[in-house]
This record gives sequence, C-alpha cells and structure tokens, in this order.
Amino acid sequence: MSAQATSAPILPCFTPLGDAALSVQTPLARELLADLSERPLSGVLEAVPALNVLTVLYDPLALSEASLQEALEERLSWLLPAPPSGAREIVIPVQFGGPDLAWCAERTGQSEAEFIGELCQTPLEVAFLGFTVGFAFLTGLPPHLQMPRLSAPRERVPAGSVALGGPWAGVYPRPTPGGWRIVGHTDAALFDLSRPEPVLWQAGDRVRFARV
Repeated sequence: MSAQATSAPILPCFTPLGDAALSVQTPLARELLADLSERPLSGVLEAVPALNVLTVLYDPLALSEASLQEALEERLSWLLPAPPSGAREIVIPVQFGGPDLAWCAERTGQSEAEFIGELCQTPLEVAFLGFTVGFAFLTGLPPHLQMPRLSAPRERVPAGSVALGGPWAGVYPRPTPGGWRIVGHTDAALFDLSRPEPVLWQAGDRVRFARV
C-alpha cells in the first residue's frame, strides 16, 4: 500500500485574486511550485510561493480559472511532501553582537555564548521569501528562542543584520526599517545581480548560522 493511500487527503483552498491570479492554500505549496517548474502548465505565467500558499498568475485569454483550478487539483492529488534530504544547505557566517544579543540571551536564561551556541546548532529552513528582495523567513526556532518583536520598529536596520522576530529568524539584505531583535551581522551577499540566481536562497532550503 502506498503512502498516498494511507494518509488523509489534503484539501486545498482556492481563492481567486482578480481575473488573472489564483491563490492555492495547501501544505504542499512548495511541492506544487517545484512541479510547475518541472512541468510548466500552458497559460501559467508565474507562481509565487508564501507560507503554505502558492499564488498562480495566468493568462485569462489562454486559460480559464476553472480549468486552472482543475489542473492544480489534479496535480495536488498525487503530490507527496518532498523529502528533506533533497534540500540545499546554506551556511551563513555570523559575527554575533548587536543591540539585542544580551537581552535575548538573558531572556532564555543563558549566557551569550550559550545562546549563540544553541542558535548555531538549530537547523532552520526557508519558509518563504518576502518583505524585501532577498529576505527569507526562516522557520525552525524552538519556542524559547522565539523573541517578541520590538514595540516600536527601528527606522533603519543595517544590511546584513541577523535578527529574530516571533517564530522567525531572518537576515536583512538591505538597510530597511525593522522591528526584529538584532543578534549579529553577516557579510553574506543575499542578493547579487551578477549571479545566475541573484537571490541566495529559495523556499525549502535549509539554513545554518555559523559563528565567525
């Protein structure tokens, strides 16, 4: 008996966004994105991932909303979660420090060295990209490492800042306002137009911080 037969069916939720986009809410959003990349669907222009959501942009002159939904439902009916072993691992070198490191360590009841050590040993994963170009929302923080956001965001967070906010970890690719707790800095280039793939990471990639 296959794994598909023994698991409960996954029912996607479809939401039209105007007359040229369809949002699909499903835990298999990442797998569906990979499938559309490998087997393009005629009439689909782009697919944009978020956390358990895939927004599919299409040409309404080439594909109807009903036909698109039917095609996506058919693909989801046999897709299985991708094995974690197939993901890339990206190591981000971090110089730890910054305005919130001591506060975060104290909140967990650890020394700064212990806090940094645990954060570096915590496997993270890119859930989705958003906020600004190259910014990845990294999931996987245990509850005691999840830090409350600042009550008032900073007007300018330096590029390369490594920060924690709620259940997420992230790295600011460019100077922007931000309300997350800054615990370090990296010189890693998160967005570089000279590379074949300008954005360093994509949904599903595994990430690890390394102290330098």
